[in-house]
Amino acid sequence: MTITEVVAALRRERTAIAADVTDRFLRYVQIHTTSDKDSPSIPSTPRQFDLAKVVVQELHDMGVTDVELTDSCYVIARVPGTAADPPVPAMCLMAHFDTSPEASGERVKPLLWENYQGGDIRISGDVVLTPEENPLLQNYRGETVITSSGDTLLGADDKAGLAEILSAVRFLLQHPEIPRVPLELVFTPDEEIGRGLDGFSRDMISANVAYTLDGGEEGELEGECYNGYMVEVLCTGEVIHLGYARGRLVNAVTMAAQFVSMLPRNESPEATDERYGYYAPLEIKADMGSARIEVYLRDFEFVEIERRIEALRAIAAAVEAQFPGGRVAVQPHKQYLNMREAIAAEPGVMERARQAIRDTGIEPVERSIRGGTDGAKLCELGVATPNIFAGGVNFHSVREWVAVPAMVRAVETAVLLARRWAEADSSPAS
Repeated sequence: MTITEVVAALRRERTAIAADVTDRFLRYVQIHTTSDKDSPSIPSTPRQFDLAKVVVQELHDMGVTDVELTDSCYVIARVPGTAADPPVPAMCLMAHFDTSPEASGERVKPLLWENYQGGDIRISGDVVLTPEENPLLQNYRGETVITSSGDTLLGADDKAGLAEILSAVRFLLQHPEIPRVPLELVFTPDEEIGRGLDGFSRDMISANVAYTLDGGEEGELEGECYNGYMVEVLCTGEVIHLGYARGRLVNAVTMAAQFVSMLPRNESPEATDERYGYYAPLEIKADMGSARIEVYLRDFEFVEIERRIEALRAIAAAVEAQFPGGRVAVQPHKQYLNMREAIAAEPGVMERARQAIRDTGIEPVERSIRGGTDGAKLCELGVATPNIFAGGVNFHSVREWVAVPAMVRAVETAVLLARRWAEADSSPAS
């Protein structure tokens, strides 16, 4: 089948695709899979296995026989290709099971707002989606929008991506006449806490190109992300009975507060956008004797990450000077690196994604990710991995939402990627 014929087949079955991906998504979001950054285990929460087992069973039900669920909660599945000779290398599709701990993911009750006609969506109480704050809503008049009930996140990040990949595989298996690349599916735990590939090794897949379906708005395509570091700042004080503290007490709580107050406010997440990086103090755990501050550093350029680390060391020295006898240690830890260089080394990976999105009838919206994905770590392993839209908006929030047509288009994009990579030379021609 030509690209044009595949597009026509997708159009004919759009209603069935919408029903399938919506059903999967609604079931997946009701399975509690929040990760826990304070847990040292892989996965960080055993409840992520609950969704992994569902996915394994659904793949088996489709007829996919080569499916593995590892002890670390990775699902690895392989779907043979149908392309004619010569054989083509595999392509990987990836999504993650966990949801962010920044908002509750327990007892999610998805609400369907059918035939949306514009205006506000009052989810509950003060939780309202307004077109002013959510201009993309206006693209979905007459369509179904899905939200949570307002006291949890929805889980479109990334259960929409998970549902879309399975719906795409279902469509491809139902249409063996469509030439397709061999597919490797990778579903991971703990992406939201930056540990999505901690239990993954390069030899688990053969593919040299992959796509995460973990992006936002419909049509989004991302070929670079932040460099991400987590910095532990450890303050050590000197404790003495408060009644005899004059000139002797060095309070680690006060030291930590002073350290955070010295971070540049104009380089915070709430003060930056586009290509500007930031310092983000996430957490302070403290008593008078010791304090631990967790600071995230983000920037597209690694030299700026290095500058920020040195700035934290300078702040640490300044705090020590203000609190004689106290000590401040700065310990940086790499989380992920910008995937730009790995993707640039495999130019076909972005061009085929652009073509696949255009095949669905829209232009790609190319952006840089102000964050990271499992794809960034996969890039470090030598697998070029751009990020494609899953359709969700307001991730990590009780105001998270996704429109059904956006999920359908993501399914279509995944199908068309499988078709385009089935050709050694995938030109824009049909």
